[in-house]
Amino acid sequence: MPPIEDHATGPVLEPLRLAIRRQLKRLPQGIAEFVLFGLKQAWSCLLGALVLFLIVATKLVWSPEWVLNRYDALFLMALAIQILFLRLRMESWDEAKVILIYHVTGTCMEIFKVKMGSWAYPENAIFQISGVPLFSGFMYASVGSYMARAIRIFDMRFTHYPPFALTALLAAAIYINFYSHHYIADLRIGLFVAILLLFGRVRVYFTVERKARWMPLVLAAFLTSIFLWIAENIGTATGIWLYPGQREWHLVSLQKMGSWYLLLYVSFVLVTIVCKPTLPDGWEGRRKVAVA
Repeated sequence: MPPIEDHATGPVLEPLRLAIRRQLKRLPQGIAEFVLFGLKQAWSCLLGALVLFLIVATKLVWSPEWVLNRYDALFLMALAIQILFLRLRMESWDEAKVILIYHVTGTCMEIFKVKMGSWAYPENAIFQISGVPLFSGFMYASVGSYMARAIRIFDMRFTHYPPFALTALLAAAIYINFYSHHYIADLRIGLFVAILLLFGRVRVYFTVERKARWMPLVLAAFLTSIFLWIAENIGTATGIWLYPGQREWHLVSLQKMGSWYLLLYVSFVLVTIVCKPTLPDGWEGRRKVAVA
């Protein structure tokens, strides 16, 4: 068993983790692994789940007459969660770096998109820049946090991973297209093709218990984009932000799922700047992973 301080749950929650492990041993191996997979996924997306919970909870209880704005409360609570994660060692400093990087890049895009009228934040906020509440950066950071945590928790390793320079170039092209399509043609179809060409052969190897399993990276990204689209629908249902024509709530366009799919690759490349992708055991010497 790894030292307590090195475990992904942190030392405070170690007794709970061990208790869950003891209960899982009573289940058949296949069922236990399936349950453990779900628990590890839940732990990986802990920041995003908490942010989404706070969005829904404040919608239900918040009053516009209260002294503190709802958006400002969300920002302060998300910041407190981040500090608590680090304090209790439930999150590594590498993961915190990813969250900070993604918070900045996400907020910059939010400012531009709000200015262009792509969506709007209808409530007031003190902690805001150009009409964009600062808590919105945590929604983007949740994606980066999930990826960084999942890589660590599932001991993810990658085969046929492309050179870092090419992945960075693709990520930059995707990010720029989110801005440039307002002025020139939307290049997303070409970007989808580029993703398949660059990442189509990449396998993600992950370990739930003992046996390493794998999934194509492009499939893993697609499944993740579905969950992000569902979360986005929950967010718009609470009125946290609104798209044009959403005075009465309706499902977010499926086109947004494609946007999330593209954005996931920006997230992934940002994560690999801090968390270097590695090869599965036995692949060393067959092909080196080309990262910066």
